[in-house]
Amino acid sequence: MKSLIVKKIKKPFSKNFEVSSDKSISHRCAIFSLLSDKPSVIENYLNAEDTLHTLSIVEMLGAKVERFENKIKITPPKKIKEPPVILDCGNSGTAIRLFMGFLSSKDGFFVLHGDKYLAKRPMRRVSAPLNSIGAKIDGRDNANLSPIAVRGERLKAFDYESKISSAQVKSAMILAALNADGVSFYKEPHLSRDHTERMLRGMGADIREKDCKIEIHPLKSPLKPLEIKIPSDPSSAFFFAIAAAIIPNSKAVFKNISLNPTRVEAFLVLKRMGAKVDFNLKENIYEPIGEIVVEYGKLKAIEISENISWLIDELPALSIAMAVSEGVSVVKNAKELRVKESDRIKSVVENLRRCAIKVKEFEDGYEIEGGEIKKAKINSFGDHRIAMSFAIAGLLNGMEIEDIECIETSFPNFIELLEKISEVEILGD
Repeated sequence: MKSLIVKKIKKPFSKNFEVSSDKSISHRCAIFSLLSDKPSVIENYLNAEDTLHTLSIVEMLGAKVERFENKIKITPPKKIKEPPVILDCGNSGTAIRLFMGFLSSKDGFFVLHGDKYLAKRPMRRVSAPLNSIGAKIDGRDNANLSPIAVRGERLKAFDYESKISSAQVKSAMILAALNADGVSFYKEPHLSRDHTERMLRGMGADIREKDCKIEIHPLKSPLKPLEIKIPSDPSSAFFFAIAAAIIPNSKAVFKNISLNPTRVEAFLVLKRMGAKVDFNLKENIYEPIGEIVVEYGKLKAIEISENISWLIDELPALSIAMAVSEGVSVVKNAKELRVKESDRIKSVVENLRRCAIKVKEFEDGYEIEGGEIKKAKINSFGDHRIAMSFAIAGLLNGMEIEDIECIETSFPNFIELLEKISEVEILGD
C-alpha cells in the first residue's frame, strides 16, 4: 500500500492546469459508440484505470478498438458478442450501472463485477426498475450487489418516477428505453447530470425533456457515430480550484473544460464563498466547453442543501474549503454520499477530525466549523476523491495520505500536477 506525503506549499502559484479528460464523458463515449453502425472517433479519451476497464469491456462485447496518439477509433460489432468471461468494471459505478441498462435488452448472458469497493455499492436502484420492465438481472443480496448477471430480454416501455436524482440510474434507464417496445418516460426529483441526454441527442436519438421528466423514443435505426474531443474534467479541475481558493495570492486556469451547468455547480458554490471565479464559453456542440479561472479569496461559511446531485463528486473537496472558512458550514440532503466509493460522510468527518477541525456528523451530511487544518495521517478508505481532497489540504501545513492507488482510477496525472506547486513524496511499494 502506497502513501503520499504532501509538504506545505512555499509560495503562491499562478498556473494553467492541464487536468485529465472528463471521466463521465469518456465512459459514455465508449458505451454509446455501440449504438451506432459506423466507427466513432474519440479524441482525449481518459487513460485512467476505470475508463480503460470500460474500453476493454466494449472490446469484449465485439467492438474493434484502434488506438492512435491522442485518439481512439471504435468500430461497433454487427451484433453484441456474448463474452466467455466476467466483465470487469474496476472501481466504476458509472460503468457497471450503464452497462446494466445497455445489456438488459441485448441477446446474451453477461456478468458484471469490479473491485472490492465496487462490490459493496448498491445496484438494486438500477436492477429493480430494469427488472420491472422485463429485464432479467440477478446478483448477490437480491440483485443489489455484484457480481451482477444480466440476461438480455425484450423490454416494455415504462413511465418510471425515481425517488433519487442519479445520473447513473437515469442513464441506465434511458439506455434500456432505446430498445423498449414503445415510448418511455423517466422522472427524477431534480435534474441530475445530463451528459447522457445531451450526447444521445447529438447522435440523433429522440429524447425530449421538460420539468425533470424525460421522454425517450425507441431507436428506429442505429445512431450517428460520435466524433468528439472530450473536454477536461471539471470534477478533477476542482481540486486545484480549491488549492487556488485557499492559498493566498494564487490563481488556477483550466482550458478546454466542460461548462455543463450540471458540472460546474461546485465552482459557483466556491464563488459564493468568496473566491474569484470566471467562466468563458468557447464552443457548444455535444457539451458547452470553455475556460474557468479561479483566484484566491477570503472564504466565508456556506450552507448547501440544494442541487446535491450536481455536487456529489465535489463535496469532499468543498469540505476542505469549508474547513478554512470563516464561520460554520453545513451540508444537508446529501445521504447519497453514503454509497459512493466510500461512505464519504464518514470519510470526510473522520479525516477532518484528524486534522483538528471541529465537525458534526448527520445522517445526510455534516457541519464544519472553520479553523486551521493541521498535519495528520489520512485514511483514504480507497476513495480517490477523499485521497485527492486531503492532498490539497496538505498544501497548508503538510499531510500524509494512506492508500493512494485509488487516485489512478480517475486522475492519473494528479500527483504530477501537485508536484508543480509543492513538494511531494510517495512511500511504500
